[in-house]
Amino acid sequence: MEIHHNNKQGWSFFLYLCMCGAICESFHYSVPEERKSGSLVANVLKDLKIDVKELSVRRPWLVSKSTKQYFQLDPHSGNVLLKDKIDREAVCGQNDPCVLLSEIVLENPLQVHRIEVEIEDVNDNSPQFSKKEFLLEIPEQTLTNTRFPVESAEDLDKGENAVQNYTLNHNDHFGLDVQSHPGGSKYAELVLQKPLDREKDPRLFLILSAVDGGTPKRTGTANIIIDVLDVNDNAPHFPQSLYNLKIMENTQPNTLVTKVEATDLDLGPNAEITYSFSQVPENVLRSFKLNKHTGELIVAGVIDYEENRNYAISIKATDGGGLSAYCKVIVEVEDRNDNAPEVTLTSLTSPLPEDSPPDTIVALFSTVDRDSGENGRTSCTIQANLPFMLKVAENNYYQLVTQQPLDRESVSEYNITITATDRGFPRLTSTRIINVQISDVNDNAPVFEKSTYEMQLQENNIPGLLIGLVQANDLDTEQNAKVTYSLLPGKVSSQPVSSYVSINSETGNLYAIRSLDYEQVKDFQVTVRAVDSGSPPLSFQVMVRVVIMDENDNAPFILYPLQNGTSPSNDLVPRGAEAGYLVTKVVAVDRDSGQNSWLSYELLKATEPGLFSVGAQNGEVKTMRPINKRDTLKQKLIIGVRDNGHPPQSTSATLSILLVDGFSDPYMKMVDIPKEEVVQEEDRNLTMYLVICLAVISFIFLVSVLVFIAIKIQKRRKFIETSTLNFPVGPNFPEICGDVDAGSLSRAYNYEVCLAGGSLNSEFRFLRPLFPVFSVEPAQSQGAQRISVGTQDLSSDAEKTELMNQVRII
Repeated sequence: MEIHHNNKQGWSFFLYLCMCGAICESFHYSVPEERKSGSLVANVLKDLKIDVKELSVRRPWLVSKSTKQYFQLDPHSGNVLLKDKIDREAVCGQNDPCVLLSEIVLENPLQVHRIEVEIEDVNDNSPQFSKKEFLLEIPEQTLTNTRFPVESAEDLDKGENAVQNYTLNHNDHFGLDVQSHPGGSKYAELVLQKPLDREKDPRLFLILSAVDGGTPKRTGTANIIIDVLDVNDNAPHFPQSLYNLKIMENTQPNTLVTKVEATDLDLGPNAEITYSFSQVPENVLRSFKLNKHTGELIVAGVIDYEENRNYAISIKATDGGGLSAYCKVIVEVEDRNDNAPEVTLTSLTSPLPEDSPPDTIVALFSTVDRDSGENGRTSCTIQANLPFMLKVAENNYYQLVTQQPLDRESVSEYNITITATDRGFPRLTSTRIINVQISDVNDNAPVFEKSTYEMQLQENNIPGLLIGLVQANDLDTEQNAKVTYSLLPGKVSSQPVSSYVSINSETGNLYAIRSLDYEQVKDFQVTVRAVDSGSPPLSFQVMVRVVIMDENDNAPFILYPLQNGTSPSNDLVPRGAEAGYLVTKVVAVDRDSGQNSWLSYELLKATEPGLFSVGAQNGEVKTMRPINKRDTLKQKLIIGVRDNGHPPQSTSATLSILLVDGFSDPYMKMVDIPKEEVVQEEDRNLTMYLVICLAVISFIFLVSVLVFIAIKIQKRRKFIETSTLNFPVGPNFPEICGDVDAGSLSRAYNYEVCLAGGSLNSEFRFLRPLFPVFSVEPAQSQGAQRISVGTQDLSSDAEKTELMNQVRII
């Protein structure tokens, strides 16, 4: 039966190797156990038929098919190296040969090659007996040549390194006969060569040695104690020596497996049989227990098909006289679908560029189910509505590839759930989540928050003042989303826009470079460009309109009458004017805008309060009552003009008004004459008279100037002559200061010349000469002028009187 079982195992292993060869190309190597870590197992370049460069490009992976990775592949040389020291007995136990399976996975294109590494046994274990001492009770009347099986020693090594021989120390009664089982294992039997005599030797001590065939040889010993008993001539007997049965995986503890029962023809204590395990491995002791009185074999632990597919249990039956019999129970474990598939990730590309083309390989993984048959066949799926799909490769490998374009701005990462399901009953599933990050590509230009910007800036601003902020957002990330700002070239009032504003390239803050004047620039436009830091960079631009806000920084300006002091004038008002008579109109403007340019007029000061009034809105100067003869000839008005700004700005105008007799009646009569021809004729005559008067006055003025110059030259000559003779220069005149109207003269004498006429639309003004000085003052009327002529340092009162008589004309 043992021979048949061993043959069955051999054929099963042969069929397994054939199936592996059909699945993929296999490479066979061998390595002795107990080699140190990093030892060379083999070089696969020759078997793979590729060179080192191609091996590195194709990203080789060495995937172990066992629970632990014992080997590693150097992708730069093709060497398969030991990752950890291997103990063949710990890895394979009693299985022979001991083969570890791995797979070499090559990408681009995908290829899978199976590697079978046989772990060769070395003689690193000594034979061991299950106990140090064995007790045999042998009746004293036992016949010579009677054989007594002794327990075999167990050697974890295999082949020649296993137990090859047994030896017994020298004694007078027993010899040792070593024989072989059909499987090749050795066992020994004690042979009684000389009858026992209990009265002479009630107890014998023997030393049994087990020797293996390794180099150097290793030995294990056990003491055999033989108690000589009285006659017990019948040993227990099993009805069959081999029991074959099946048990389902994961059978509950305390379940009865089978019952073995031996019989003994003796009576009394010699017929009382006890049962025990005989030389069973540790896994049997963990999984089963034996009732020593009944022979019932019961499940004691976990029955796992994936750990042990069968158990060989040796049971010993011993009677009360010490005689024993043996039988073997073979328990075959049937598989149950109790293992869910396992997903093993081989490679993963993450982060994945968002511009990856379709069919880009994202991940490579495989599935393993420890069950067998249909229970071990698996299939994989991923969730729907993803831009990825699974492609089935050979030998339970899958490729996760892209099937649609990716957009990081829409989805920045994917948690892909891989669901592996087997075909057992009930179906078992397992999941594994793969996180795929999508890396950014610069495919989005910066976008401003507004299509156009309008900012306001108060005029007379401080240089460097913040005007406003432009902000652009980029949907990309990191460097692709880093935005810098700049101003495009442009012109503002024929000057570069960069001389007016600047922008912070990092924040987008817009600053004023100079102080701006609303009256010069009311608004201007700049173009801001936003550029990201991607490669190639993308940009966008926006128009920014800067509006200058007016500030009340300009006082009103008097257009009429002019206040420059070079050409003062008088307005003429007839003494017969009634109340409401329009004297003149003050015209003023303000360079500001809005309410800052709204002007109002008011009378600040007058020679005679209550005689004149000023329109608050239009600046018209009118009489408030009729003018009489008691009113002063010269009226002086100070009119204030104020804008409506905050704070308000103001200025003032000074008006000189002359009250003229005989001016109003002819004028009024001319107004009443309906015939325009008479009026035009009088205007022509008046103009002619004025021209003649002007010519006469100019002639007199020139003559006076010439006389004055001649006198000055003559006086200078006299002064020089007297200075030479140390004479005094001349008479000293006291300095007299006063107003002309008061009747006193100063050293610079002032004279007034008034010209009268009948027309309001003709007015003459003379510029003030440098020497002698003449000043023309407006008479504040519409028909007369006052001319002041000044001279300096007149030598005598006669000269003063003569010059005064020449230029004084009333």
